[in-house]
Amino acid sequence: MVATGVEPGGGEPSPAALRPHPITGTGFPSPVPPGSGWPGDRATPLTPVAGAADEAAYLAAGCADLAALDARSSVCAACPRLVAWREEVAARRRRSFDTEPYWGRPIPGWGDERPWLLVVGLAPAAHGGNRTGRIFTGDRSGDWLFAALHRAGFARIAESWAAGDGQRLDGARMVPAVRCAPPGNRPDPAERDACSAWLDREVDLVSPGLRVVLALGGFAWDATLGCARRLGWSVPSPRPRFGHGAEAALTLPGPGQQPEPGQQGPEGRDGRGPAAKAPGSGGRQLTLLGSYHVSQQNTFTGRLTEAMLDTVLARARALAGR
Repeated sequence: MVATGVEPGGGEPSPAALRPHPITGTGFPSPVPPGSGWPGDRATPLTPVAGAADEAAYLAAGCADLAALDARSSVCAACPRLVAWREEVAARRRRSFDTEPYWGRPIPGWGDERPWLLVVGLAPAAHGGNRTGRIFTGDRSGDWLFAALHRAGFARIAESWAAGDGQRLDGARMVPAVRCAPPGNRPDPAERDACSAWLDREVDLVSPGLRVVLALGGFAWDATLGCARRLGWSVPSPRPRFGHGAEAALTLPGPGQQPEPGQQGPEGRDGRGPAAKAPGSGGRQLTLLGSYHVSQQNTFTGRLTEAMLDTVLARARALAGR
């Protein structure tokens, strides 16, 4: 049964439990209740909450626009392990952020609502997006990514530290494959599959103007291919392999075309199995482009350099003819 965002038996938090938002100064408890005034929060106390994977799929499919999707995905509670972890982190906090409130909820996509570039990541960081409520915001990975997006002309400023900080994306949107911070940065297969409904609907909503999908890391690459198949896009066979700078052409059904019954294949929601074929001809192509993830494991070791990331973003522009 789908619930709403109202917390049972909650009541008002004590003033001592409130911490000021770093931009607005408004006090919030951790986790942050929906509709309590957090910058950019589109949920309200009446936003329906998915309590299981099938409910997430039902609620995602019913989203007519990104506003509804942002709201519903930001209160999802379909994965008990992830709910417990993200809220535990929000309650404990890291010492360096002890004076700030933690969002402690799923992270919706963010950026231009009519993008030609979609950047897909893995999942929010426990003390990054899980704290700030915005993807790739408030941690070292985000520092790298926003600086690169700024150099490439996508981001208004070269850094992003909190929701409401004045950052803006032009032509680009970012979305996590899994919307809750997972323990050890490793969501399990069931959690990935439960969250895929939100990814599918988001990609579907932004697909009309989409030209390039940039997958940060192998997890995001596989999640994007699975999403493409479920949406009835044509995916190359054999399955394209991830690598830094790897490219794969994906074909969307042409105008008036619909995926044929059973076209999504026997792979189910994990995205594995035979490639789906777009019916007929005349479908529009877009490119899946791969990059090593902007994690500290890659940036500190030199596996991913600023020049490498700049080259990938320049390639995205070239592929889109921009």
